[in-house]
Amino acid sequence: MSRHHSAALLAFLIWGFFPIPLKALASYPSGQILLFRVLVSLGLLLVVNLLLRRAAVRGLVAQLRQASRPERRRVLALAVVGGLLLVGNWLLFIYTINQVSVQAGSFAYLICPILTALLGFAVLHEQLHRGQWLAISLSAGSCTLLGMGDFRSLGLSVVVALTYAFYLISQRLLRDYDKLILLMLQLVLAAIILVPLAGLLGASLPQGLHDAYLLRMTVVLSVCFTIIPLFLNLYALSALPSGTVGILMYVNPLVSFVLAFLYFHEAATLTQAVAYTVILASVVLYNLPRR
Repeated sequence: MSRHHSAALLAFLIWGFFPIPLKALASYPSGQILLFRVLVSLGLLLVVNLLLRRAAVRGLVAQLRQASRPERRRVLALAVVGGLLLVGNWLLFIYTINQVSVQAGSFAYLICPILTALLGFAVLHEQLHRGQWLAISLSAGSCTLLGMGDFRSLGLSVVVALTYAFYLISQRLLRDYDKLILLMLQLVLAAIILVPLAGLLGASLPQGLHDAYLLRMTVVLSVCFTIIPLFLNLYALSALPSGTVGILMYVNPLVSFVLAFLYFHEAATLTQAVAYTVILASVVLYNLPRR
């Protein structure tokens, strides 16, 4: 396994435990959690990039100056689209975990790898061999089996999955640019959007700044479940095809489903157990080398 594979695997393993700190904030509005996750993450990235990585910032500025005008426009457009997709994905995921169920949030990331692999094939022209198409088909069948019966949760999960799949594709197109600086710029855009809309999202900046528990938990969310795994994820995308990263994403929901059943005591069925086993097998099949 290459270091890029290891980075993607570790990122999704970390995200698999994300429901634990989110559930600890279940009494807060989803918009309040999102607002402070964005602001705290942005503050940390500003410190890291502007104080500790000034050479990287200067390098990115020089890289953009040397680029053609169409290339600069492309980078700006993809950075803006990526920021919007990321914020939308975070808000929907927080709402799903805290207001619907851990299983519904995890199911979104069962659908996402299939969508990412297909988008990588359609948009980026990444080739898939016969074994990978078989793995995608097995995953799609299992996800369909899991989603039957609860169409509200299924619809919400599909939207969550689509936002993150398109985010991965947009960032794959920016693989030649510094990942932490791009993430910082995307969070600047997110903060510009969220602060004026805080009231509509049920968030309050003054109230949150005086809430020590919220601030402590959002620091944990920002460091352990945002900056570190996102950097690992984007690092993996700099070398691996989107489909490969997408299929490794199955580690995330599989861990979350185990938490849902064993830690949060949500109900499980034999059908779910069989479907998860098939999905796990599809991950192994997708990543087998082509003969």
